[in-house]
This record gives sequence, structure tokens and C-alpha cells, in this order.
Amino acid sequence: MKHRYLPMTEEDKRAMLETIGVSSVDELFSDIPEKVRFKGEYNIKPAKSETALMKELFKLAEQNADLKRNVSFLGAGVYDHYMPVIVDHVISRSEFYTAYTPYQPEISQGELQAIFEFQTMICELTGMDVANSSMYDGGTALAEAAMLAAGHTKRKKVIVSASVHPESREVLKTYAKGQYLDVIEVAVKDGVTDLEALKQSIDSDVAAVVVQYPNFFGRVEPLKELEEIIHANKSLFVVSSNPLALGVLTPPGKFGADIVVGDAQPFGIPTAFGGPHCGYFAVTTKLMRKVPGRLVGQTKDDQGRRGFVLTLQAREQHIRRDKATSNICSNQALNALAASVAMTALGKKGVREMAAANLQKAHYAKTAFKKAGFEVVYDGHLFNEFIVKLNRPVKEINQQLLKEGIIGGYDLGRDYKELANHMLIAVTEQRLKEEIDTLVKELGDLHA
Repeated sequence: MKHRYLPMTEEDKRAMLETIGVSSVDELFSDIPEKVRFKGEYNIKPAKSETALMKELFKLAEQNADLKRNVSFLGAGVYDHYMPVIVDHVISRSEFYTAYTPYQPEISQGELQAIFEFQTMICELTGMDVANSSMYDGGTALAEAAMLAAGHTKRKKVIVSASVHPESREVLKTYAKGQYLDVIEVAVKDGVTDLEALKQSIDSDVAAVVVQYPNFFGRVEPLKELEEIIHANKSLFVVSSNPLALGVLTPPGKFGADIVVGDAQPFGIPTAFGGPHCGYFAVTTKLMRKVPGRLVGQTKDDQGRRGFVLTLQAREQHIRRDKATSNICSNQALNALAASVAMTALGKKGVREMAAANLQKAHYAKTAFKKAGFEVVYDGHLFNEFIVKLNRPVKEINQQLLKEGIIGGYDLGRDYKELANHMLIAVTEQRLKEEIDTLVKELGDLHA
């Protein structure tokens, strides 16, 4: 019989005990006093055969609302996007999915080149000079950007817009507590960062201002105006951005951003119940030596052949702890590879077309909701998300939608009290016109 694991027989047990020179398992643990040993039965289910166990696990898994049997309009940072089939084929190769940190370049050229290509494509999308090999996710990348800014400027305050993802803001506050930094939130006006409020809040002790583009409400922030205010104060301009949106939006680097971060999940990485995903981190040349994590560089060997190596690892494992810029000691190499394969398969034209499809379909959906009599809140420039006001709790409506095979939008009342009964709807290139029309109709029936 072919096993998915290696079972241990009584014969195996005897052989192992003989090898280490003991006669029984009890003798193996004889040094542990009797009075501290657990004598009862564990409160767990009896063991099942592999066949019975697999049936039970499949039955449990079927309770999940997956994207194969349901139509999803849920975004808020994690999106249902097209994944080229080639992604799984490449990342399933054993030399990739079993690889860890490529410390030995002579046997890790494939892994190193994949990371180098990831860095290159992130730079092209963001308009920045240098990108690292990836971060854990978008939230930690944002927090690391703020820490870099504080260390670089020697200032103790970080301003973050209330339109930045709520979870990312919480991660930032956690990081800031350990570094004794003050995090100041700036209010939102008409769905984007309030410029006048920012002017009132910014001062000579502000290390960085963090905004999101497009922001958590789906709106496109006015980066040009923000940059002028931020750099006039000699603070760093940090932008958290959906990389797919940069297929149609002007890159933050073109607006003078100092640090651009985000999550690469839109490119070839499944939603996976919220993770694991893959953060990216890109900077200008002047900040290159303060980037957290690791970077892969291109070089030549003694025969003039192109090669790749880890370089600029400014973290505590490689340099004096007090000189380290971060204690991030790893990266999401496998997911970064997935993103690289997806971006390569799509190509520049494909990324642009995919981003344009998000934009067009979201605008179609927004117009359809308006025609159906819904109030679209914070109406203005958007990418693939917008807010619809409802007359009932979003949680209740989502439960009804799920019965119809629809995963509804995000309940903004969870994070913003003033937006109770407001739904954040995401429309990606995956959504068909018929699916959008069905959502409008179902919400219209529930809203009546």
C-alpha cells in the first residue's frame, strides 16, 4: 500500500529501542519523575484509518466558501485574480519548493535568478531604483518602511492616513511601540487623505507619511499634492500600493515616493484564507543600504559568465546587532517566485490589459449600482473597488448572498464606525458581466 506518510510498526519500534540500548519506551523516559508524568487519556478523537480520515477532512473542507463554487466580490487587500496555469507547474518543481535561503550561490543560481527577476519587475512596476527579495506580506513591509524612515531621519513620529488598510495600521502600531515611535493618524475627506489635516499634523519630528494607492476605500490618492507637503517638511514619502493597479496608474516613483511597499498577492498567489502572501519593498538609491531583508545582485564569475549572489544583507544575522536595519531574517521566496512567473507569463502588455479589465469592470459595476438606486459613497477615481451604502447590516446581507453562491463585499463597519452598513465591493478581471448584474439584482432585492 502506498502511504502518504511513514507508519511505525512494532518491529520498527523494537529496532529503534535496540539501537539506542533500551528495552522499552518506559525505560527511555525513566529519568522523568513519576509524579510529573501524565497518566490519563488525551482528550482527542480515536485514531482513524487513512481512508476514513480523508473523508472526514474533505467533509470539513466542504464547509468553506471557496472561489471555485462561489462568485467573489470580496477584496480589501486579498483578491480573486487570474493565475496562469504555468505558475503551479514551476513552483511545484522540487528545486524550488524545497529550497530555503540561497546562501550557497554555486548551487542556487536558479533560485537567485528568480528572486533577481522579481526585484527587477517590482522596480519596473513601482518606478523605483531598488527592490528587495520580498517581505512576509504587505503589512510587515509597510511597518518596516516606517522603521527605516525613523532610523534614517532620526525622527520619532510617523503619520499614517486613515485610508491605509486597518490591519496594516495595527501592524505599524505594534512595530512602533517597540521602537518608541508615535503613530499619528490623519483623517480622510471624501475618501482620500485630508490634505489640510496633514498640513496641520506634520512637523519637524515626522519621519515619514504613509499613504495607500489605491487606498483601502478603493480611491486613488493625490500623490502629487501629498509629495509636495511631505517633502517640504523633509519627511520621507511612503506609498503602499497594489502592484497590479500600477499597470494603469502612474507609478509612485514618478511622484517622488521614497519607499514603495505592498503585497504581490494579485500576481499568481492564491487568496488562501488571507495568507501566506508576499510583500514587496522598493526604495530610491539613497536608501538602498538600509533596506530590510536581503537583496540579490547580478555579477560575473571568473570566466565572465553572468551569475547571481546575495548582497546587501543589512540585518542582524550578518552585521552587528546595533547596526542592523531590521530583524527580518527571511523572505517569501516561493511566493515571490509565483509572482515572478505570473508577471513573466502575462508580460507588460498582459499586466496592462489585466489592470485595465479591473478598472473597466469596476466602473461598469459602480454605474450599475447607481442606476439601481444605490448610493455610491466617496464617488471619484478608483481602480477595482468602491463603496455602496446599504440599509441593513452588511453581515446579514452577506449571509443571504452566500446562500445564492455569492461572496459579498467587505463590511467597513468593522473598522470605521461612521461606515456601518457600508460594503466595500471588489470587481476583478475574473468577474463576468452576468455575475455583476446578478450581484446588483440580489443586493437590490435584499435592499428593498
